[in-house]
Amino acid sequence: MPVIQEHVGNYDLLDCSKTAFLCSRKVAAGIVLKCYDWAIAEREAGNCVISGFHSTIEKDVFHYLLKGSQPIIIALHRGIGPDITTRFASGIESGRLLMISPFERKVSRGDKHTAAIRNLLMINLADQVVVGHASPGGELEKLLQQINKQIEFI
Repeated sequence: MPVIQEHVGNYDLLDCSKTAFLCSRKVAAGIVLKCYDWAIAEREAGNCVISGFHSTIEKDVFHYLLKGSQPIIIALHRGIGPDITTRFASGIESGRLLMISPFERKVSRGDKHTAAIRNLLMINLADQVVVGHASPGGELEKLLQQINKQIEFI
């Protein structure tokens, strides 16, 4: 069971009800729009979303969420370095952003293995799990088959 090794930002956000959002890299166009609509609805409802915001769709969802004022938790698949904390300084300083990592700072590059560990951490921390798309036979689909939580697919 992965645990948080490092964090930057408002650690109290972990006490919020959290929805984990995950999405494979390759997604059909129809699902993309549904993910955008989901992100806007979460933002407008003020719901806390936890994600790696790593795939293209996850990054787009992050873009929509940032336009709101709700809490956001970014889970990294590598250690937390100064490069990334600088990019999100305003969200960290305002208390609406938390960055977490199951890795120490010395882990400077992510890969499929570290992404899987990060995804498992997010799922374990989340109250709900929402998946934009899981590619058949892909790493995300394999991970989802191993967890014991209800999963909502967009």
